[in-house]
Order: sequence, then structure tokens, then C-alpha cells
Amino acid sequence: MLLIDYLRKVLVFELTLVLAVLPLLAQSSDRPEPAATLSVDVKVVTLPVTVRDKHGQIVRNLTKDDFVLAEDGRPQTIKYFSQEANLPLTLGLLVDTSLSQRNVLDQERSASRSFLDQMLAQEKDKAFLIHFDKEVELLQDLTSSRDQLQKALDALQTPPPPDRTQSQGDDGSPPNGQRGMHRGGGTLLYDAVFLASDELMKKQQGRKALIVLSDGVDRGSKKSLESAIEAAQRADTVVYSILFKGTQPEQGGYGNQRRGGMGGGWPGGGGGYPGGGGGWPGGGGRGGRGGGQRPSQESRPDGKKILERISKETGGRLFEVSKKQTVGEIYTSIAEELRTQYSLGYTPTKQESAEGYHRITLTAKGKDLSVQTREGYYADR
Repeated sequence: MLLIDYLRKVLVFELTLVLAVLPLLAQSSDRPEPAATLSVDVKVVTLPVTVRDKHGQIVRNLTKDDFVLAEDGRPQTIKYFSQEANLPLTLGLLVDTSLSQRNVLDQERSASRSFLDQMLAQEKDKAFLIHFDKEVELLQDLTSSRDQLQKALDALQTPPPPDRTQSQGDDGSPPNGQRGMHRGGGTLLYDAVFLASDELMKKQQGRKALIVLSDGVDRGSKKSLESAIEAAQRADTVVYSILFKGTQPEQGGYGNQRRGGMGGGWPGGGGGYPGGGGGWPGGGGRGGRGGGQRPSQESRPDGKKILERISKETGGRLFEVSKKQTVGEIYTSIAEELRTQYSLGYTPTKQESAEGYHRITLTAKGKDLSVQTREGYYADR
């Protein structure tokens, strides 16, 4: 009898255990296998777009259906469209401080102060300041501080005229072994645009614009005009140019003087980019490219056409300072554009997204409407 009771208890325990485990086994067998994930790198091309009517006034009430878009001649579908003034704004001021600009520098400085105060409206809005003459120098890195930018503007200064009595030693070399000194001036416009785009703008998100204040004449850049434009396009950066015709520099050399106590080079030290020794990328000077006498008037390049090309191919505009249009009024026009731009986005098909340069054509369907945007982009592997 005791054995029967014992066996009955064992059977009850085993049955209870089986009933408890069965649901767990069923749940385990019904659990689906983890889904395989596929990572796809989708290229989205974004375009900052400004539309004007026949009177030159900005048109603000368009939709994506009002545009026709093509890449390399093939129609594209606009998938993203907005007109957001609150996107973060990154501004770069590139100021020509060569001798040809010495008479207009105060105008540039004063107008730039007001412009930056006006544009840095949000905490995420940032700006930087670069000057360029015979070198490219970052006076103020990206910051949202108006005070720091104002101090950098105060430091803008054209180089002093050459001291001909001290321009060289008895053997024809620079005095006191100063390797960073060059005979002749320089205006490294292309280098400045390239470096601002490739080193600073490329890393930023949101709206991006460079403001170039110059006469447009480059002397001595390592980079070409084409390389400067390509760098801006790769960085999705619009370039606005403000043409100051300025005055012609005198022939002869000038010393590698520092401005306003700021360290030379980029980001500091030694008078070169990225620093050291007065050359590029540092040490020993720049060879024959930056020196020598200035070109004759006959061989002088057309600075207006150069600035116009940079701006047109990156989606910006060229402005020319005159008695009818001051630099302050020009800055007001640029500010209006940056606040009212449309943002268009599309995903090229596999055929269109091949490596290399792709030309973009964007038109508005409305009568007498002109569209301002960049002319193309570079696709990488």
C-alpha cells in the first residue's frame, strides 16, 4: 500500500512537470528566427534653391510640383522639399587683405559686423573668418560667439608697404634669415576657397555659405580655380561673391607681418598653411608662384568673371559694390536669400549615381521664373 502511494505521488509530480514545460517548448519552437538586416547606402542630393520673378523679386510660395529636375539629361523625382529658415546656418567670411583692398577694408569690416549680428540668430548658427593675401590665415574658427567674431574682424589689416631698404641682405637673401618673406605680393583666393570648403564646410550639416570679399584676382595659389569650385561643390556650399575693385598694389615685396597680434598660419604659427615657416604647407616659402612683379594690366585676369564663375557654379550670386549698391545693401540681399531658400532633395538611380561629376538642371514651370542653384555635384564610390 505504501509503495502504491509512493508511485502515485511520483506520477503526479512528473505529470505536473510535463504540463509546466510543454508551453515553454511550444513557445520556443514558434519563435521566429532573427530577420536578416540589409544596410543600404542611399545617396541623397540636396539643392539650395532661390527662385525670382521677372522683376528680380524672390518667389516664396512654390511646391515641389512647380519644378522640373534632371541629372545628366535624365528626369529625376523630387522626394524631399521644404522651405525652412530654422535649419542651422554655417557662414564663412573670406576677406581679401591684399594691398589692392586697403582702401575698402574698413567698409568690409563694418558691414560684416552688422551681417553677422543679423545672421547668427540661433545657438546652432556658426561662422568663421579667414583673411587671405600672400597667405591664408584662419583668424577665427567656427563659433557662435559674436564677440569672438568681432575681435577677429578688428584684426583684419592689409600688410604694410615694403621697406625697400630692408628688403634683402647683401647676398640678395631675405634679412635675418627670415624665410617667410617674399618679394612681391600675393592673393591666394583659390586656396582660401578650397581650404574653407574642404577643411571647414565639408564637416558641417545644414545650410552652408561662403561670403568672398575680393577683387577676384588670384596671385600665387597652389590650387586652381577648378579645384576651388570642386571643393565647394563637394562640401555642398554656396559661394556669394562681393566684388570690390579696390586699387592696384605697388610693385615690390613686403614683409610677412602678423596682423593684430594674431598668430600666423592655419590654425596658427609660422605664417603658412597649416603653419610653420611662411610656406605651404609649412616651411621654406612658396617658390616662384607667389613672388615676382605683379602682372601687367594687359595680362591681368578679369576678377569679376572669376568671382561670377565661382558663385554661379556653386549656386550663389555675384554682387558688385558701387555708389548705387553698398556692401551693407548687398549683405541684406544675401541674408534674404539664405532665409528664403527652398531645399530640394532627390535620390539618383544607380545609373546616375556613378562616380564623378553630374550636371543638374532645375527649372520652374511658372512663366518668367528664374532658378538659382548649383550646377552639379560630385559622386564618390
